[in-house]
Amino acid sequence: ELKRRSTELEQLSHTEDDLNLLQSFPSLCSPPLTKDSDLCVGTVRRGVSQLEETVMSEMKRLFDDELKRIQQYAVDVILDPDTASPWLILSKNGKEVRTGEKKHKLPDNPKRFDSAVNVLGEKGFSSGRFYYEVTVTGKTEWNLGVARESINRKGTVTLSPDNGRWAVILRDGSKYIACAPTRVHLYLREKPQKVGVFVDYEEGQVSFYDVETRSHIYSFTGYTFTEKLYPYFSPLLNDGGKNSTPLIISPVNHTD
Repeated sequence: ELKRRSTELEQLSHTEDDLNLLQSFPSLCSPPLTKDSDLCVGTVRRGVSQLEETVMSEMKRLFDDELKRIQQYAVDVILDPDTASPWLILSKNGKEVRTGEKKHKLPDNPKRFDSAVNVLGEKGFSSGRFYYEVTVTGKTEWNLGVARESINRKGTVTLSPDNGRWAVILRDGSKYIACAPTRVHLYLREKPQKVGVFVDYEEGQVSFYDVETRSHIYSFTGYTFTEKLYPYFSPLLNDGGKNSTPLIISPVNHTD
């Protein structure tokens, strides 16, 4: 059918009858009907599926290479107990944090979050690049990212770069959100078990990665940092034990 139409179009291209040309051209260029339309649809579907697999494979390879480069900037993050909310329980090695069932009596100081269940890393960064990984397996809610040194630590805490926090959060077990000035809902193919956080201070960039699937989650870009940035963590409320699993700062495996 296509060959026949091609021949007719070739003949038509030499005609001097404009009316015949206008009348014949649309029908010759319309898609031909097939007896087995399902076969045609199936062929297209397979082609699109193969293209999608090729694109996803190439993207995974690119993000894998990117993550390997970023992991070279891994730093040893230890939680700062002087910043921890009285509701939080930190492990002795400063690598794990979870929310307890009661508020502990702790000395108040300007660095401590008094109500929001937050904690910062001990060391802040005012230049260069740094990267760390956090295991989030078993949790239904969490906040992760970085915060500038001058953030408000008393009372209500709003997650936004405008308030000095660059964070990605999990809510209700499956809702991932980037806390940009206008919140961005993230639709991830898989639920991250380990999240990588990367900061390029000079470039004004904060990026998040799914370490196990070697995929990119979200990036804040185009910011100008003017003070120290600290790793930021919140395991959120216990929720009757449903969210009692701790956030765990994990060693970076450079051979993944």
